[in-house]
Amino acid sequence: MASASQRQVPAYRVDEIRPRASDLCVVVFVINEGERVRSQLRRMRDAGLGLDVIVADGGSTDGSLDRDFLGEADVRALLTKTGPGKLSAQMRMAFDYALDQGYSGVIVIDGNGKDGIEAIPDFARLLHEGYDHIQGSRYIPGGRGINTPFLRHWGLLLLHAPLISIASRTRQTDTTNGFRGYSARLLGDPEVDVFRDVFQTYELHYHLAIEAGRSDRFRTTETPVTRAYPKKGKTPTKISPIKGNAAVLSILFAAARGAYRSPKAARR
Repeated sequence: MASASQRQVPAYRVDEIRPRASDLCVVVFVINEGERVRSQLRRMRDAGLGLDVIVADGGSTDGSLDRDFLGEADVRALLTKTGPGKLSAQMRMAFDYALDQGYSGVIVIDGNGKDGIEAIPDFARLLHEGYDHIQGSRYIPGGRGINTPFLRHWGLLLLHAPLISIASRTRQTDTTNGFRGYSARLLGDPEVDVFRDVFQTYELHYHLAIEAGRSDRFRTTETPVTRAYPKKGKTPTKISPIKGNAAVLSILFAAARGAYRSPKAARR
């Protein structure tokens, strides 16, 4: 495992609200989600998950993450990225903190209220059973996709999931879904090498799915989840329809051909 001093991690600020109380943590990724993230954090608190909740903020300016509210919502810590980068930079920030804190696994979920938090205990159970990469899926028995946008649904089924499955040598069904679980063993593996500045936007989600699946050193699985989009109104997403989707496709093709594989990785 790379030492903390060797990791490439964006600058970030830590505001710890309460001490560590569990061996796993749930990381909520957010930037300017307003009442959506506040409602989600309340639901997570009321569910009595028994897991530390860490909010990984990309630099929100909407006032939704004030310390008093986070304390009421039983959030353990707020991490605020002050350096460059988008989602993958937030992920590196969160993983850096989680490994330094000694968590044995990390469950990650978006903070826009789309994901059914009821699945979090299943991720925790699978991490405790020794799985290293757990993909939440709407497309396996027990999973539900509600009001999934037409193009997103078919793009996933016809292009995204098949490419990730081929690259990882493992069938994966919901590869755009950010509701996942990762073991500390996977995140700290020197060949997977997650702490690199090449990971800025969506690269790290794809890289982890591919590297975990293609190696016989890691155990992978999927677990059913619910992801619900609003029936009307604006779709809660940070991906713009044209430029954003084009960037996602470019990153997908790069990941599938191994562009983000670490030089340290054994050629398998």
